Amino acid sequence: MITSVHDVDFVNFLRRTCREIEENRYVYPYVFPVRNKTRLPKERSILAGYYCIDTFTPLTRHAYTAARSAVDCTLSAAREVLNGRRIAYALVRPPGHHAERRSFGGFCYFNNNAIAAQYLGTFGRVAILDLDYHHGNGQQDIFYRRSDVLTVSIHGDPGFAYPYFSGFKDERGEGEGEGFNLNLPLPEEVDGERYRKALSTTLKRVVDFKPVFLIVSIGFDTAKGDPTGTWSLTGRDFEATGRLLGGLGLPMLVVQEGGYRSRTLGVNARRFF
Repeated sequence: MITSVHDVDFVNFLRRTCREIEENRYVYPYVFPVRNKTRLPKERSILAGYYCIDTFTPLTRHAYTAARSAVDCTLSAAREVLNGRRIAYALVRPPGHHAERRSFGGFCYFNNNAIAAQYLGTFGRVAILDLDYHHGNGQQDIFYRRSDVLTVSIHGDPGFAYPYFSGFKDERGEGEGEGFNLNLPLPEEVDGERYRKALSTTLKRVVDFKPVFLIVSIGFDTAKGDPTGTWSLTGRDFEATGRLLGGLGLPMLVVQEGGYRSRTLGVNARRFF
């Protein structure tokens, strides 16, 4: 299933490179060569930059195995939804929503929710709702020219928030996919009331799409005090979000993305569910 959304050469690069890295060693991309397939770099730290979008997502001996396990967990949860569960939660690391068709980054190697959407899409229309603080550039890239998967993201404006190069409001899809990608970039300071207004707007688009399955890329880095975000959502706000999503009555696959303040992460997740 991985190569149904990721290029084969990218997947093979990750597998091969991670296998060749010595134990307790790291490869960090630091040069980003022009992506010319006839002139691939030879040295692996430089080749890493050919497939990566940032300098802080390392390759290690176990990165491929961990990323593959996250995909397996997500697909197992998707099968539970297919078998009749109303909701299933894939609590995974590494996350996935920054992984594009042929690139990794943002701590993400394979796009877990996009792979699950591709799988569930053989059984009915799928909507992906990304609620991480950062834009879900991965699924936008993968489904941007398709109308069978609706991609929606509420996130910090890329003018100040990672990944900086995507997540703008005017990115609506192309060709057959025009109108099936919705971005709602929000300012640096967002409280629960502002967030719920944005969420209500996106849920109207989800309902209009009439999906058979809803995939929620849940990021708890929208919480107050998270080291990677600037918003101030509390446990009460996450519970309100959960109630709004539950009110849709859709079979739901929840896939973990960001969330890095360990003191409140578990509390916020519990309130959400």
